[in-house]
Amino acid sequence: MLKVGSVVLGASDVRRAAAFWMEALGYVPREDIEDDWVVLVPADGPGVQIAVGLSGTPVQEHPRVHLDLYAGDAADQAAEVERLVSLGARRVDWDLYPDDPDFVVLADTEGNRFCVIDTSRG
Repeated sequence: MLKVGSVVLGASDVRRAAAFWMEALGYVPREDIEDDWVVLVPADGPGVQIAVGLSGTPVQEHPRVHLDLYAGDAADQAAEVERLVSLGARRVDWDLYPDDPDFVVLADTEGNRFCVIDTSRG
């Protein structure tokens, strides 16, 4: 049986991207951070690994794969969005929002899109 080992993100600056995701998620490097690759793991034990690899590929405006980060409710979502923006994320002017969305689209320091979800809305 297969299982997901890592989610891999491309970056033009691996160290900058790693610093963002370590601060955003409370992750630490599994080994030394290289200029072209690092695997990040949860500092507090098991969980999904995030790998950051050097990439020259441009960021997709509407990526086919992205991360969803779960917040407990609307207040938690708003606080997390502000915290992530203060770490270097930016808000994305997302043209595909539905009416009354339960998610906010952000981009990391490398432009990779991710969402912060208000999970209290079901």
